[in-house]
Amino acid sequence: MKTNSKSPKSRFLTGAALAMAFTFLAGGQSHAQCTEIVSGLHGPTGITQSNKGNLLVAEAGPVTPNSGRISIVTTEGERRTLVDGLPSGVYFETNGASGPNGVFLRGRTLYVTIGVGNSVVAGPGPGLIAPNPTPASPLFSSVLAIHFSAHVEATTAGFTLTAAQQHALAAGETVTLWNGQGDRMTIDLVVNFRNYIPDPRPNFAGNVRQSNPFDLLALGNHLYVTDGGQNSVKEVDLARGTSSVLVTFAPIPNPLFPNVGGPVVEAVPTGIAYADGKLLVTLFRGFPFVPGLSVVAQVDPTTGQHAPLIRGLTDAIDVLPITRNSSRNDQDARYLVLQFASAPFLSPPGLLLEFDSATSAPRLLANCLIAPTSMTLDDRTGKVYIAELTGQIIAVQVKGGNH
Repeated sequence: MKTNSKSPKSRFLTGAALAMAFTFLAGGQSHAQCTEIVSGLHGPTGITQSNKGNLLVAEAGPVTPNSGRISIVTTEGERRTLVDGLPSGVYFETNGASGPNGVFLRGRTLYVTIGVGNSVVAGPGPGLIAPNPTPASPLFSSVLAIHFSAHVEATTAGFTLTAAQQHALAAGETVTLWNGQGDRMTIDLVVNFRNYIPDPRPNFAGNVRQSNPFDLLALGNHLYVTDGGQNSVKEVDLARGTSSVLVTFAPIPNPLFPNVGGPVVEAVPTGIAYADGKLLVTLFRGFPFVPGLSVVAQVDPTTGQHAPLIRGLTDAIDVLPITRNSSRNDQDARYLVLQFASAPFLSPPGLLLEFDSATSAPRLLANCLIAPTSMTLDDRTGKVYIAELTGQIIAVQVKGGNH
């Protein structure tokens, strides 16, 4: 979901936080500031742009198990499949697909987060969650590395990952896929997080908290992965294939309690970026999705120490730091922030905001978005491409190119 300079989101963002997303979504879409590039995608959540100018989009797929997909979309709106058959499953709280979430491109390797899928099911009472003994895939809550050539990007009609190959990946094997044109790609399992951790309750000792990897970025020999289900950022050592929790974000008081919701609101980390030696993480905030509680947090990638950088947001889901010159000085940084919604209970529209500094008032760039999930900036044209959960890719002209 990144620009190549920065960097280079599971259709549903978290198990608990966005379970009611479509319940609250309503209303039409104004196109005053938005240009639709393509429609008909299946729950697009992550987006990035290759050095060839194509958009690479992660889609959870329809509700058919293991129908996740990565699409190649040109800026003129032509779509082709890069690879399908990726892990996906119906998440019980939403009855919608959860699968490929975030994408991050480095060189010719595309890192992809795989969400919670159907690795958990409803527990024996309200608000309780149990493990699913027969999940649709062994690769839920994981990160995959997909390696493909520029030729494949330019010409392929698509590769397909089979169920047997998913199990081979889970066993630590490198899988090679061939298409009908004689081209190949390889896929590796980078890390397979635990699908859930114990979260016992007085009325259900077997209760669990699911893992839902959402977005990610690569820095040196490490990946940093947001986990909206466990309110954390996880650090992955690419050389060793090991992972650890860098930071867990604590809940905050719910200002609407006891009238609406429980006493606290969970953090729900979503988008992640990097600027000035720090990770930038959007904290979406969970139910009841109170306007103004969301923030962009700044996190030290070494210590995990963190503090709010941009406050007063509503359902923030992605952030892009942009520097005005090569000095990369804090004073020269500005930020694009994507909001999933703008009113109580996830009500549209979604917004694209620009901040001249972390403490400045935001400038509204677009209020014509419905359930936006991630964005990427084309430095050459000054256009931001935004994935919408409802199946569209939208372009918003921010400024002239090469700014």
